[in-house]
Amino acid sequence: MRWTKKQLSIVAIVAVTSFMGTFLISSVNIALPAIEKSFGLSAVALSWVLTSFLLANAMFLLPVGRWGDITGIRRMFKIGVVIFSLVSLACGLVSSGFWLIFFRFVQGIGAALTSTTGPAILVSAFGPKNRGRVIGIAVSGVYLGLATGPFLGGMLTEFAGWRFIFFVSSALGMLTAIVALLFLGKDEQKPEFSKQIDLKGTAFYMAGLLALVYGSVLIPEVYGWMMLAVGILFLIIFWKMETRSSFPVINTRLFTQNRLFAYSNLASLINYSATFAIVFLLSLYLQKILKLSPREAGTILVAQPVMMALFSPLAGRLSDKIQPRFLTTLGMSMCTIGLLAFAFLTNTSPLWLIVVELIWVGIGFALFSSPNMNTIMSAVDRNNYGIASGTAATGRVLGQIISMTIVALFLSGFIGHEAIEAVDDHLFMQVVKYGFICFSGISLIGIYFSYQRGIVRRAA
Repeated sequence: MRWTKKQLSIVAIVAVTSFMGTFLISSVNIALPAIEKSFGLSAVALSWVLTSFLLANAMFLLPVGRWGDITGIRRMFKIGVVIFSLVSLACGLVSSGFWLIFFRFVQGIGAALTSTTGPAILVSAFGPKNRGRVIGIAVSGVYLGLATGPFLGGMLTEFAGWRFIFFVSSALGMLTAIVALLFLGKDEQKPEFSKQIDLKGTAFYMAGLLALVYGSVLIPEVYGWMMLAVGILFLIIFWKMETRSSFPVINTRLFTQNRLFAYSNLASLINYSATFAIVFLLSLYLQKILKLSPREAGTILVAQPVMMALFSPLAGRLSDKIQPRFLTTLGMSMCTIGLLAFAFLTNTSPLWLIVVELIWVGIGFALFSSPNMNTIMSAVDRNNYGIASGTAATGRVLGQIISMTIVALFLSGFIGHEAIEAVDDHLFMQVVKYGFICFSGISLIGIYFSYQRGIVRRAA
């Protein structure tokens, strides 16, 4: 099949925006020690530079999926690119840690609009036979961002300063916004009866998620447990309201009556919960323990996302030919083994061993991610592409938040409110050891859901 110019432009635009978000996340990971020095942030506050972005993502991804189905996924996509670009510029100009965390939250809203609607735009432009292939290309853009982020972020931080990471992201975003406005096209007109949404349920979802994440950071304080309980209660109320609503934000039947969809999303949540904090911990480990520069640390960390970028398109194409659960289960198993291996790092671990472990986990993640996304989108009909894409993206970001929350708990337990730079190396290595043991245990559970999801039934 030959793709049209419109199809090629859609693939390119979605792939570039996929690249932007992960480039920023991975490059900021490398810049964390420099940001810590600029604003004098504690270890827990430093983790919020990442968590605030992820929290906004999680709060808006699910509603955006429904809003996109109602108002038009292309329109939402364009708005998201513009917000992301302008706020990236603001992040580079801030004068305090508070404002950086605040603008990172707003930046996460913009990223939510693009990451939810992007896959939906892709699958609506291509037939089922090419779905895995184009998703693989888009996911490859995600991993190229992860691959170039550590190296370029390290270079920019070392030679120009961490603020230039945000300036570069802003410039790339503005260029993409112009291309999207010119070539992405308009949405089809939808009937008026479909343009309704349950705003009360959305409010409970957002408030519950905010209380849950912020409360987990305050643990073991009493207020932390109270907020955690309130967050869980609000999310339960949200689920009950969505089940009864005539215009829900999320179709709960997709989870209660569609095992393939439910288990695939749960497997994604578990995988990201176990793997996202790898770069955060190793970036600090390489610079604090092994005394590498930001550029040198970034060069080492490139190994994992390069493997993701190389193998993700292949895994996506394979998932069009064989049952995706075989690929995802193999990938999850490789991630579990690699995470456990990271728990045995020491103050004198050789760099070649770290690179080998990163390569192993990178291949495992690539084998899991594209086939898993292909399964999620293949488990629903065309009318639910937006919500399926939003649900998948929400699960991914919730997993990332869980991963960072676990790290924050270990940092709080072993380090407290001190800066990482001032902490004894032995204490920091305890965070690394027990963090990776915890993550490998989480990943082990994911193997079950990855395999037991069922089979994809493809149209002839």
